Amino acid sequence: MQDQLTVDQIIDRHKEAGTFIEVEHLKTFVLDQGGGEAVLCVHGVPTSSYLYRKVIAELAANGYRGVCVDLPGLGLTDRPQDFEYSFPHFARFLAKAADKLGLAKYHLVVHDIGGPIGFALAAQHKDRILSLTILNTWIDVVNFKKPLPMRPFEKPVLGEAQLAAVQHLTWYMMFTTMGVSDTENISKEEVYAYVDLLKREDNGAAFLRIMRNFDHREEFRETCLRAVQNVPYPVQAIWGAEDPALRFEEHGEEIKKAAGLKEVHQLNAKHFLQEEKWQEIAHLIIEQAKVRR
Repeated sequence: MQDQLTVDQIIDRHKEAGTFIEVEHLKTFVLDQGGGEAVLCVHGVPTSSYLYRKVIAELAANGYRGVCVDLPGLGLTDRPQDFEYSFPHFARFLAKAADKLGLAKYHLVVHDIGGPIGFALAAQHKDRILSLTILNTWIDVVNFKKPLPMRPFEKPVLGEAQLAAVQHLTWYMMFTTMGVSDTENISKEEVYAYVDLLKREDNGAAFLRIMRNFDHREEFRETCLRAVQNVPYPVQAIWGAEDPALRFEEHGEEIKKAAGLKEVHQLNAKHFLQEEKWQEIAHLIIEQAKVRR
């Protein structure tokens, strides 16, 4: 645990652990560690590659190359006003990032809005996907409704006010309520780093654009379903079973049915299960990779 470090020091260490590449003329941050078969992790909101830092380190320690790209508007990647902050465009952006990183084939891990984004990526590049691991997310984009704490961000003025209220202490309260079951393995400063990585130079304006641009089209739902049905790669789901936002009884069962899974690995964790169960997640990814071989 990094409880002796300041928030700035934690973010500096995170930055030093990764690298920057250029994608679509954007300075793009990538957390990239280890060697061997690549595991491309796709984050959601209001997070970045920082959420996967423990999972990626665990993958690297076990002979895999863990990779997570900060999506435009989040984390350490650029956040221009004129970028198309849509799920399909994020998928295209990640495909270009994978090319830049030399990822000819990779295991794919998705979470939160990274679910629909990653599904679109997989549907369009099935020949490059070695396996798919689904963490707490959704696939029925047509009928999806944001969890209550996230709905204010959809609205003009109200969203800006809600975002302004997201400070270190208020975020910590939300994080411990919605995100993790306990804080044994994470310091307050590590939690506060999420806020600083979210807001940065635009004070979170790009995040609001993302929250107001969810894709609810039936066409996009069909695209997402193509990522988990009649595919040439194995699919598994791992769920933080105590997630009060994306509940297993609703969204986990939705994923299970859509992908035709016999079971879902349920872990004693909330929405940000990467913070609590990184070892279990990494080893389930590895076990699936071994089965594919």
